[in-house]
Amino acid sequence: MQNRYTISVLLLVSLAVFLAGCAGVQNIPGIAPSGSGTSSPTATTNNLVPSPTDVLPAQNAITVTVKDKDYLGNIDVVFDGGMGQIHVKKIDVTLYRSDGQVKTATIGTNKEDSVSLEGTKQTDRVVVYVSFDNGDRMKVTDVQSPYRSRG
Repeated sequence: MQNRYTISVLLLVSLAVFLAGCAGVQNIPGIAPSGSGTSSPTATTNNLVPSPTDVLPAQNAITVTVKDKDYLGNIDVVFDGGMGQIHVKKIDVTLYRSDGQVKTATIGTNKEDSVSLEGTKQTDRVVVYVSFDNGDRMKVTDVQSPYRSRG
């Protein structure tokens, strides 16, 4: 009889622990809890994490440089050219800002063409896609751009 009560108590305690863990509110980064009355940004914090870039074939070898952020938070992106420059049709730059905004721009296809994007005074992410004359669209750059503080 005593074993029956012990097992029953253990089951009730286990059930209580289980329900307490499952019924709680979880805060997931980048997502506002429902009913909180605040609007969540359109981009989550996952948009600030770089992912692997594509490996360009030798005939399409080009480079694009993301310059260091200035003290105002602006980020310059420069097309450096390369052996595959003649095959480049379009260069798209996407800036994922730490405040959730997403900004896009296009760089010209001539060497040293550039664009300046208004970032934040926090760490942002810059992604560069290049479209080639054979129809390929490849990600050539995906980096975080931290804000450099004085010091």
